[in-house]
Amino acid sequence: MLTAFSFIFVLGILIFIHELGHFLVAKKVGIKVHKFSLGFPPDIISKKVGDTTYCIGLIPLGGYVKMAGEDPNEVATGDAGEFSSKTIGQRTAVILAGPFMNYLLAIFLMIGVLYFGGTPIFDPDKVVVGTVSKDGPAAKGGLKPDDIIIAIDGRPVSDFDSLRSLISPRVAESIQITWVSNGDTITKPITTKAHPIPLPEGNYDTVGVIGFKQKPLRFEHPSLASATVDGFVTVHVIVKETFKFVKKVVTGKASAKMIGGPLFIAQQSGKEAEKGASSLFFFMVLLSVNLAVLNIMPIPILDGGHLLFLAIEKIKGSPVSMKARAIAQQVGLVLLLTLIVFVTYNDILRVIKGL
Repeated sequence: MLTAFSFIFVLGILIFIHELGHFLVAKKVGIKVHKFSLGFPPDIISKKVGDTTYCIGLIPLGGYVKMAGEDPNEVATGDAGEFSSKTIGQRTAVILAGPFMNYLLAIFLMIGVLYFGGTPIFDPDKVVVGTVSKDGPAAKGGLKPDDIIIAIDGRPVSDFDSLRSLISPRVAESIQITWVSNGDTITKPITTKAHPIPLPEGNYDTVGVIGFKQKPLRFEHPSLASATVDGFVTVHVIVKETFKFVKKVVTGKASAKMIGGPLFIAQQSGKEAEKGASSLFFFMVLLSVNLAVLNIMPIPILDGGHLLFLAIEKIKGSPVSMKARAIAQQVGLVLLLTLIVFVTYNDILRVIKGL
């Protein structure tokens, strides 16, 4: 239930904000909006207000804003309320508004994560157990929150990095862990669990884990001004890294197997929700940036495809023909459906492999 709710919440917010951007700017420049839909048909809820029908679709994997004169299969009438009747600048603003709203949402959420979530400060001299993964090796071995781990295989550990360096190389191996619990010193063998780490080439490295997180001493909360600056900078780092990853995938330097789809988003949403609000909202930051970047790619049917048509129109001095636009839209739809099938296949393999 938590996974399903988190998935709908995350995608619902991201899609709503994206489509709201298109909708608001379209209305601002005088374009008639026939339909504003959150989700795809069949519709669960539908209500017409003025010229616009507002809908919530049963399939929560996207949304759309249907504007007058936008469909290449429709013949433009020249009405002032049609998309095609507006200037190139106005149409560009309408198209860019969706990705831009996702960009703004990412900044807003990142500021909130930093300001309200704070930065965890850990004890530099000891490893205190925080949350313990249910049914993980640590839980089965008897480790509990507030226990203090003092040695791995008889080697003293005083910080999390030294502990991780001793555990990570031991994949699915039994190790002796010594910890203090309520004043008692306990030593038990615990078998590590293999944990896969994705590599850019599409393969996976494997490390050993026992399934717990370190407990912070406290959280330091920055000022709103500091959180705003850091949030802005952090999002731009994420944007830069996202573009670099897309470039690597296109040039073959990174595997497309790294791309996640709906199942991955649903699964990860549930995991992040279990960690707490800060983790879930940071995951939304990553998705919002990815959604913005993906949508401005010059692929027909995506926002970037529409921007490409407008650039061609600006250069040649006349709109791209309806026939050419319709063909490009069909090609774009095939590419998009192929991508959806591919990432869903990747997601299924991840689930089967337990990744």
